[in-house]
Amino acid sequence: MSWRPQYRSSKFRNVYGKVASREHCFDGIPITKNVHDNHFCAVNARFVAVVTESAGGGSFLVIPLEQTGRIEPNYPKVCGHQGNVLDIKWNPFIENIIASCSEDTSVRIWEIPEGGLKRNMTEAVLELYAHSRRVGLVEWHPTTNNILFSAGYDYKVLIWNLDIGEPVKMIDCHTDVILCMSFNTDGSLLATTCKDKKLRVVEPRSGRVLQEASCKNHRVNRVVSLGSTKRLLTTGVSRWNTRQIALWDQEDLSMPLIEEEIDGLSGLLFPFYDADTHMLYLAGKGDGNIRYYEIGSEKPYLSYLMEFRSPAPQKGLGVMPKHGLDVSACEVFRFYKLITLKGLIEPISMIVPRRSETYQEDIYPMTPGTEPALTPDEWLSGMNRDPILMSLKEGYKKTSKIIFKAPAREKKSVVVNGIDLLENVPPRTENELLRMFFRQQDEIRRMKDELSQKDIRIRQLQLELKNLRNSPKNN
Repeated sequence: MSWRPQYRSSKFRNVYGKVASREHCFDGIPITKNVHDNHFCAVNARFVAVVTESAGGGSFLVIPLEQTGRIEPNYPKVCGHQGNVLDIKWNPFIENIIASCSEDTSVRIWEIPEGGLKRNMTEAVLELYAHSRRVGLVEWHPTTNNILFSAGYDYKVLIWNLDIGEPVKMIDCHTDVILCMSFNTDGSLLATTCKDKKLRVVEPRSGRVLQEASCKNHRVNRVVSLGSTKRLLTTGVSRWNTRQIALWDQEDLSMPLIEEEIDGLSGLLFPFYDADTHMLYLAGKGDGNIRYYEIGSEKPYLSYLMEFRSPAPQKGLGVMPKHGLDVSACEVFRFYKLITLKGLIEPISMIVPRRSETYQEDIYPMTPGTEPALTPDEWLSGMNRDPILMSLKEGYKKTSKIIFKAPAREKKSVVVNGIDLLENVPPRTENELLRMFFRQQDEIRRMKDELSQKDIRIRQLQLELKNLRNSPKNN
């Protein structure tokens, strides 16, 4: 019998990326030049938010999706932080509520008015202080309303109940800076990567580490939970300094199921997973391309599909939630790409080519909607519940009727698990000490310049006074 090649059948084999036209992009945006490894962009069905370059504090823009084109330089900003903004995330259940974290050690909750900002917003509806060092990550719980996770450079993950405006739990198992957090489908488990080169699976309410992998051959940077498959995917660097991905069984992290080298470039690989289509997208920081794969339940687990190519390098990427996609165009994923050199946010739609204009049920299964499955008290008491699903055929334009009510709070010492978080500060890292040293040097240089200018002005005044005294009128 003659040999025949085996072709793998997949409905997503021909998915392609379509870049929006220039008039449907957001232009003239001073995108932040901060080198922190985050996306600096957050998107929902109503707004796109992007962290901007600013002096004397941190700020970000919030732009309604329909307001495309050139953005004016004096466009209003959210600018209440005293330090650089490091991460922003939209509340998955209330579309006008966004969380931000900053180098000023605070996490803040902002309520964006209908139609977007008309003036600069400096007052947050809620200011959360408990971290003793800058805060690098924020994540909303996927099924519970008003539960927010924050990870700081004090090596702690705090769980905030926004109904009371206080941290209610603390995860204190990390020995270095937390790089990434990812929840499973019902939010009962949290996967984290850390600068100590370890991948952990944590039960968030107890803070107990269920599984831990010491990744010596595969130095992990980012992790994403693969929906209900009980698997994790990490991106990192191999021992030969090539970019690499690894697939793990979350119940046994002793060895990865597979490891695959991607290329020899140096930029960080950001993974994005679509649980509805089982597609994985890999986008490198500083790259112009986005690779995508289909993940299966059997070996080889990972099947390469195609690659979207672009000459413009990406600083970060925002992702549109499922209920904000254009189902009439068979759009299954949408990125918002930050192009720093052009000051541009460029939407990229991932489209399944179909001839029929009717609703395609096979590529749009029931998907997590905009209604929370649990209250904070229910989740904190130990309950787990899968997300409330919605159909994109009929109800995908519905908006949640939940309203955020900020509790009244006073600043005070924050005690969690018997520890005052603001008093127990870990030793500063070498990078932080260097940053403080250079900041103080800049401050000394600035003060010297001011004194020099004042000295010149005094001399000018003395000369003017001398000339005035020697003038003929005075004689």
